[in-house]
Amino acid sequence: MLNEEKIIADWSADMYEIDETETIDVEFLLKCLGATPKHILEIACGSGRILVPLAKAGHSVVGLDMDESMLCKIPAKAEGVNNITWKIADVIAEDWGNDYDAVVIAGNFLMNIISEESPEYAQRLLIEKAKSALKPGGMLYIDYNQTYHPKQWFVYSGERIIWQGTDSQGTKGTMSLSDSTYDMETGMIRATRRYQLETATGVKIHKEVPSVKHYVLLEQLHTWLEDAGFRIEKEYGDYDGNPISEATGRAIICAVSKEE
Repeated sequence: MLNEEKIIADWSADMYEIDETETIDVEFLLKCLGATPKHILEIACGSGRILVPLAKAGHSVVGLDMDESMLCKIPAKAEGVNNITWKIADVIAEDWGNDYDAVVIAGNFLMNIISEESPEYAQRLLIEKAKSALKPGGMLYIDYNQTYHPKQWFVYSGERIIWQGTDSQGTKGTMSLSDSTYDMETGMIRATRRYQLETATGVKIHKEVPSVKHYVLLEQLHTWLEDAGFRIEKEYGDYDGNPISEATGRAIICAVSKEE
């Protein structure tokens, strides 16, 4: 039987590798972490785009992710690197461990959580679990797309192509989002994710998946961090270190775990 889910996951992992090649966010994170080697946990480490450079910089790193197709990309990147481990994990349902110097939640995962729980509940739980995983004085690093005008970002009709190309197995196709809406009262973003693929043997796969996300307003995130026992130490709006403003497009937050 054709395993459509596996084909889609493998194709998506390859498209991510092709599309996501920037390093500026990793370089900025490394500056924020400092030169002293740290014990770091990355949540949703994916293919190791961030995790592996952290290890190569001398930090001892652990990565968690539930996407096996993405995790399979790590070994080739981490060859010869001994201070790195990773495993399949549902970061909402499973324990993260503790005694970390830093927890990293980057790559827009704060908005892209996959969970059976409501998106907003899962987001807040991430913050609380990060606090439990950190030593007192440890750092939580969050990096995600941020705007003061979510409707301008998330409301559109028609179809927007996200990925398009051919993977290492010869599967070619397109992944797109269509008819995106944003509810200002609830912060919920709804769209349809559409996969249209064709394998090397000519098998065509068409799959539509509802996409439901919660956009975290900056003020809301500040409240969650305070409630969980964090103190915001630094906050940036881009990788040049500018403050968050109408002209910037990210929220990069370094928060410190308070003493109990």
